[in-house]
Amino acid sequence: MRKFKLQVQVSIDGYMAGPDNAMDWMTFPWTDDINAYIEGLTKSVDTIVLGRRLAEGFIPAWAAGPEGEDQESIDWMNNTPKVVVSDSLTESPWENATIAGGDLIETVNDLKSRPGGDLITYGGGTLVSSLIAKELLDEIHLFVNPTALGAGLPVFANTGAYQQFNLVGAHPFDCGITAMHFEPKRS
Repeated sequence: MRKFKLQVQVSIDGYMAGPDNAMDWMTFPWTDDINAYIEGLTKSVDTIVLGRRLAEGFIPAWAAGPEGEDQESIDWMNNTPKVVVSDSLTESPWENATIAGGDLIETVNDLKSRPGGDLITYGGGTLVSSLIAKELLDEIHLFVNPTALGAGLPVFANTGAYQQFNLVGAHPFDCGITAMHFEPKRS
């Protein structure tokens, strides 16, 4: 069965976005060591899963070829099929993206049961919280930036459940970010 991974930038105090969804706190530019790590993380991935609100900015930004990104990364982001989780959209306004609505557990289990490589999500606050709460993720990769925000959008917001995770690895990078790889403890 395919694995479902979360990769998300996070502050040291657990926020994936600052107040008013600010993203100006993230560490850039990245160094070669973090780029190599991400390449290894995404090597097995053949589908990107996004929440609708994130997709509205994410897909057009990558289609425009973000400044500072290498062409290989831009091509991978644009060429990898995307599934946008949404109950408000019935068809995709984006190239190379399909819409999946309805019950999140059924949607994710259907995606994971299909043949192919792994799945990855980069977030969307509502989607991440729901995936964590419903225990649908197989790997959590927190890219911890050396910044405390004090408030904002937490990664583990309103999950309503006590959950334990195993630390698989921690990888500090020259740019100051540390990747922390967790897997849920399952009985």
